[in-house]
Amino acid sequence: MKYPFILTPDGPGYMVTFPDIPEAITYGRTKTEAIGLAYDCLITALDFYFDDMRMVPVPSAQADGQHVVALPPSIAIKVELLNEIVRRHVKQADLARLMKLSPTQVNRMVNLRQATKVDTIGLAFQKLGKSLEFHVA
Repeated sequence: MKYPFILTPDGPGYMVTFPDIPEAITYGRTKTEAIGLAYDCLITALDFYFDDMRMVPVPSAQADGQHVVALPPSIAIKVELLNEIVRRHVKQADLARLMKLSPTQVNRMVNLRQATKVDTIGLAFQKLGKSLEFHVA
């Protein structure tokens, strides 16, 4: 999952914006610094989607002149899980009951800052009527 971003000269530095995640905006004094801040900026913005239980927009294709932030698999899989939960209008408490887990464990699954075993996320997808598959490109 790769989110494109735009690097724009702004005063003495550079502004970073993500077309797909309008909440993600940061600034660096140099191009290198701005590009380096892009990942943390994106993750922080994604936290808002998770806190609000809102669907995360799918990344658009990278256009000429854009850079990208590639989400690590541990984050990308949680984005997909959140989107499925929101799409199906499933409450966390209901998912916990389906999975026979505590609500706290499900809360951790929809928190980007908490590690979750891939098998647990796979079970969540299964209970939502989906399967978790991996592809190496």
